[in-house]
Amino acid sequence: MPDYKRKLNGIKSDVDLVSLSRRILLCANRGLSRKEFRSEVLKLLISECRCDSIELRIIEYSKLWQCERTIDNEFSFSILYRECRSDKSGNIVPSLNIDSDLESIYRDIYLGMYNSSLPYYTKNGSFFTGNTELPFELSSETCKWAGGRSINIDGRYKSIIVIPLIIEDKISGLVISKSIHKNFFAPENIDMYEEIAQILGIAFEHRQAQVALRESIKELTGLFGIAKAAAQPDIKLDSILKDIIHLLPLGWLYPDLAESCIKLDGKTYATDGFRENLPKISSKIFTNGNFRGTVEVAYNTDMPELDEGPFLKEERNLIDAIAREISIIIERLQVEEEKENLQEQLRHADRLATIGQLAAGVAHELNEPLGNILGFAQLIKKGLNNPEQIIKDADKIESASLHAREVIKKLMLFSRQSPQKKSLINLDRIVDEGLYFLGSRCAKAGITLIKELNRDLPDFVADKSQLYQILVNLVVNSIQAMPEGGTINIKTSCDDTNVILSVKDTGLGIEKDILDKIFIPFFTTKDIDEGTGLGLAVVHGIVTSHGGFVQVESKPGEGTEFRIYLPISHGDKDEEASK
Repeated sequence: MPDYKRKLNGIKSDVDLVSLSRRILLCANRGLSRKEFRSEVLKLLISECRCDSIELRIIEYSKLWQCERTIDNEFSFSILYRECRSDKSGNIVPSLNIDSDLESIYRDIYLGMYNSSLPYYTKNGSFFTGNTELPFELSSETCKWAGGRSINIDGRYKSIIVIPLIIEDKISGLVISKSIHKNFFAPENIDMYEEIAQILGIAFEHRQAQVALRESIKELTGLFGIAKAAAQPDIKLDSILKDIIHLLPLGWLYPDLAESCIKLDGKTYATDGFRENLPKISSKIFTNGNFRGTVEVAYNTDMPELDEGPFLKEERNLIDAIAREISIIIERLQVEEEKENLQEQLRHADRLATIGQLAAGVAHELNEPLGNILGFAQLIKKGLNNPEQIIKDADKIESASLHAREVIKKLMLFSRQSPQKKSLINLDRIVDEGLYFLGSRCAKAGITLIKELNRDLPDFVADKSQLYQILVNLVVNSIQAMPEGGTINIKTSCDDTNVILSVKDTGLGIEKDILDKIFIPFFTTKDIDEGTGLGLAVVHGIVTSHGGFVQVESKPGEGTEFRIYLPISHGDKDEEASK
C-alpha cells in the first residue's frame, strides 16, 4: 500500500485507507446479517469514494448475490441464481445471462480470461474505462467471445471499474464502481480501488469466520442442551422432546421469530406459534434405518431470502445434526428399556429359582398353621355340645389361618413381577422380614444365623421387594457354601452416605480366579440342581440400579463376606417418597 491518503481525480475530499479499513473490519465484527453487512460496507465506500454507484457480485453456496448502493443512498439486494451464466463445468459466475458485452467482460474477469497488456486491464485483472461512449477493441485471441470486433458498453454510467474480489485466496466475485461522469477514475488511482477491494476481501473472510464461529457455538450450545435434557435421570422420551422444541429456536438466526416442531410416530410436539403453512426447514428422523418422523423449524413471519429459503446453509447442517441427535436419544432409550425388561425378566427368573430354594422353609411355615386348623376343626366336630370350647377352637383356627395368610402374602411379595417401585424403607426391617423363611432352612442345615442390627439406621429410598431378593439370594448362597454347617452373620451399619448390609459366612470361600466372574449371569460352580448362576448377577444389577455398589472378600476354606452399599440419598426420589 504505497500511500495511506490519496486524492481522487475531480474529488476534493481525501480517502483515508487506514480509517476506511478499520471501519469496514468493524462492520465485519458486529454480527450483522449478510444483507446488513453489505449495505453498511457499500454505504462506507460510497461516502468515501464519491462515485455514483458501487455494486457487489459475490458467489456463495452456488448462488449469485448481487447488491448495489447509489450516491442517493438507494440500496438493492437480491439473489440471482436463475439468470446467471455458468462456466464449462456448470459453476455459476458473477455475470447475468444477458447478451451484452459488459456482462461478458464481467465473466472473463471472474474466470481470469483477460490480457493485462491491453490498455483496459491492470496487472491484477481489473478492467476500467473512463468513457463508455467510445468503442474499444479486444483481440480475438484474448477474448474469443469478442471475435476481434469493437466492444460497446455505453450506458448510463460513463466511467466503470471492475475489480476481482478475492476471498480466501480465490476470486469469489466482483466489485464494480460506476460514475455518470467521464474519466472519473484516473488511471493513477486504480490501484487504490484495488486495495479497497483487497480490504473488502479480508473483511468478508473475517465475517465468514465470525459467522462460522457463532453458528458453531449455537450448534454446540443447542446440541449440549439436548444432551443435557436427555441425561436427566428417569426422564421419559415425551419430556425430552418437549424440552427440545423449546431449545431449537435458540440456534437460528432470528430466535425470537422461530417456531419448532417434532413429529414422531404420528405424535406432534410443537411450540405454540408453529403452523404447517409457514416456510420451514426440516430433517428426517431415522432409527435403525427406519423412518420415524421429522424435526422442523419455521419463521412465523416472512423473512428475506438466504441460502435455503429464509434459512442459512449452517442452519441446514444444524437441523440435520439435531435430527441425528434425536435419533440417537430414541435408540438409546429403546436400548435402556429393553435392558430394563431383560433385567426384570432375569430378576423374576431368579425369584422363581429362589422360591424353589425356599420350598422347605415355606412348607414348614405352612404345615404348622394348617395342622392347627385341621386339628381344631376335628375338635369342633367332637365338641358340638360344648359351645365355649367351640369358640376357643374357632379362635385358634382364625389365628392359624391368619398366620398361613401372612406366609402366603410374604411369598407373593417376594415372587411378584412388577416394575421397580421405590419408597422410604428401613434396612433392619428388611432383614427381620426377609429372614422369615430362612430360619428353619438354616436350622435344618446346621447353620447358626446371627443378626447384628444397628437399630438407629436412617431410612432410605429403595424398592422393598428387590431388597428382599438381595438378602435372600446372599443368605441362600451362604447356605449352599456350607454343606457341613457353619455360621452366617448378618450385620447392618451406615457411614456418611450409605447404609451397609453385610452377609458373612464360614463356608468354602471363593478362589481368586473365580472372584471376578461371580456377577456374570449364568456363571456358577454349583451342580445343575443347586444353582442357576443368576443369584449374584441379580444382586449386582439391583444394587447398581439403586446407585450403590458391592464389595466382596473371600478366602478359600475360611468363608466369604458380601457388603452391599446403598446410598441414603437417591436424587429426587426422596421427595417423591416423602409425599
